[in-house]
Amino acid sequence: MAKGRKGPKGKKITLKIAKNCIKVTFDGRRRLDLSKMGITTFPKCILKLNEVEELDLSRNMIKKIPESIAKFQNLRWLDLHSNLIEKLPDSIGQLGTLHYLNLCNNKLTSNSLPLELRDLKNLRTLNLGLNHIDNLPTTLGALKELHEVGVFDNLLTSIPTSIAKLPKLKKLNAKRNPFPKDDEDVAFIDSIKRLETLYLVEEKDLCGPCLKKCQEARDKLNKIKGMAPAQARKPNFTNLVSPNSTAKESQEEWRLLQRLLELPS
Repeated sequence: MAKGRKGPKGKKITLKIAKNCIKVTFDGRRRLDLSKMGITTFPKCILKLNEVEELDLSRNMIKKIPESIAKFQNLRWLDLHSNLIEKLPDSIGQLGTLHYLNLCNNKLTSNSLPLELRDLKNLRTLNLGLNHIDNLPTTLGALKELHEVGVFDNLLTSIPTSIAKLPKLKKLNAKRNPFPKDDEDVAFIDSIKRLETLYLVEEKDLCGPCLKKCQEARDKLNKIKGMAPAQARKPNFTNLVSPNSTAKESQEEWRLLQRLLELPS
């Protein structure tokens, strides 16, 4: 490479362009959608639009998120997936209204996750999949409102108990991590498998490579199911108008299976 040569310049985002990218979601929130714009540097002009509730900078080539991200004090939804982000600013912990944070498919490591993430007390969904994280900070256990966590395709060998036992956690996707396979760790692995069969993000929120990985993972579900101990077959009460408790449980299993099968092949 020639001396002084820099990487791709990227598209310049002006305030006018940014204003034209503001959309209103179905539930009335203002979303600034700058995804897939070829952006390489966080556009400072959007700080003048810090009243938006949702910000989408996904599928760009951004390497650094500035400390000034904290100016988005109304932000509930932040999507930064599929960029080149190597470190998060400490000020991200000041986004107290944030419910959804997607950092999937970046270049994050354990050292680039600030302790201030623990201050996102209202966070419901956190996606850290497809990064280079080998250790999750136990302080994430302070996020008591978390419902969904994605840490798939990282370098993890364990999940901190403080995270696995979050009181409201419903979905934990920890697929394709180098978890131990010793006999003494069978119970640990099995507990992860039971949780990881549930997906964290909707199909529309995934980029092409992420979606492909999820589709491949879906194809392996039968193998995982085959590793589980055989259980007695439950009866199907298909003709009941008002199903009893056993039929309801069977229907819930059927609905989950149908959702997984509906993923595009």
